[in-house]
Amino acid sequence: MRTESRVTRKQVGIRDVAAAAGVSVTTVSHVLNDTPHTRTSDDTRGRVKAAAEKLGYQPNRLARGLRTQASEMLGLITEEIATTPHAGKIILGAQEEASRNNLMLAIINSSLNPAVDIDATEVQAFLDRQADGVIYATVYHDEVNPPEEMLGVPAVLIGARDVRREIPSFIPDERSGAASVIDMLVSRGHRRIAFAASSVDVPATRGRLLGYRDAMLAAGLDPDRFVVEGEAEASGGYDATARLLDVAASHDQRPTALFCYNDRMAMGAYRAIAERGLSIPADISVVGFDDQDPIPTSLFPPLTTVALPHYEMGARAVAELMGIIQRRPEHGLLPGHPTLLTCPIVHRESVAAPTGQGRDDSEID
Repeated sequence: MRTESRVTRKQVGIRDVAAAAGVSVTTVSHVLNDTPHTRTSDDTRGRVKAAAEKLGYQPNRLARGLRTQASEMLGLITEEIATTPHAGKIILGAQEEASRNNLMLAIINSSLNPAVDIDATEVQAFLDRQADGVIYATVYHDEVNPPEEMLGVPAVLIGARDVRREIPSFIPDERSGAASVIDMLVSRGHRRIAFAASSVDVPATRGRLLGYRDAMLAAGLDPDRFVVEGEAEASGGYDATARLLDVAASHDQRPTALFCYNDRMAMGAYRAIAERGLSIPADISVVGFDDQDPIPTSLFPPLTTVALPHYEMGARAVAELMGIIQRRPEHGLLPGHPTLLTCPIVHRESVAAPTGQGRDDSEID
């Protein structure tokens, strides 16, 4: 009696080929897909092809199809962005750019992923449908680890960078955006500028605090004197502002301007300021961040704030993806250097020049 045994072979992936050849995954992708305009030596190409043949590597079905036919469909995967009011512009920007190129944009709204490893399930869903390329938009991450399914095919990230520096990405320049607020307030004559920071450690928290500190130091002002923390909601903004004003009142050194981590915190700040008989902007100017509709225009006075470049990130991601797919030499951003997009100030009526005690503050050396 003969006993048959079944041996399950592990599927060889592009990372296996890269490890065997001693090169990066990006190099393997370029060699096996015959990507033009790359600086890969003949020796390296030979090693990669030899490693692929030895390991029995079979190219992804989608990657083969990309060279012979186009589905004219792009896939956009979002981490709860579709249900986030102020980030829906990512989808709008991507959709309108796709339409300008006569492409269809398919969207999967993924659940929020606290881990750096991107779940391959949604990515594979697009690959199974022969999408020409994939965009992955994240919410809170500094870096993410894309699955192998995203390697070797056109892909772009929004809101985070690839931990392996193999996929290009677009992220908002929150640090510069925050610094521009302080520069604007200083130009209006403010010297005592407070910051209501978020108590949650996410990239936006760090970037906005760093921007505040950069500009305060550049202006010769103390970057630590008026910093308070709170939950990144209206209640947190109220509590942080109340603490700030109550302590400052006892020392007769009330800040003349308050920069809030986001517009929701600014909502709470408005209430705390009004309860203490102060007026915006006559007694204290207030600035938010996010330009989260409809908050800024629903407050009285309307809130000056900083807009995140959601529309631009969506549009630029699609444009970059199209350039990669069509192998246009002017496209192909360096994966190791995310493209930072400007966060512009949206000027409304909550900022004015300081009056009275706000004009004679001491400077740091």
